[in-house]
Amino acid sequence: MRPTLEEQEPCNRCPVAYSFNMALSVEMVAEEALNLPTSGRALLVEKLLASLSGEANPAVERAHLEDVRERRAAVRSGKSRLVDGTEALRQARAAVRK
Repeated sequence: MRPTLEEQEPCNRCPVAYSFNMALSVEMVAEEALNLPTSGRALLVEKLLASLSGEANPAVERAHLEDVRERRAAVRSGKSRLVDGTEALRQARAAVRK
């Protein structure tokens, strides 16, 4: 009979054991994260993505923020309108077919 995860001896020479234990840890964290409310999951995603991207380029961040502000102003003024994802995909597919 195979030992349970708790009974296994750690193997310092074996990266497979490390990967296996890490995968279990990731699964455990994911399971807990999925029990968070939507806002908590969104915040967690933002933090995880920020940790992957490294240092942000301030010039890029400023340009992105300016773009967001311009788009928001266009929507608020009525110059642009928001379209939900399903409708946006429908319009894009229709444009490609032409």
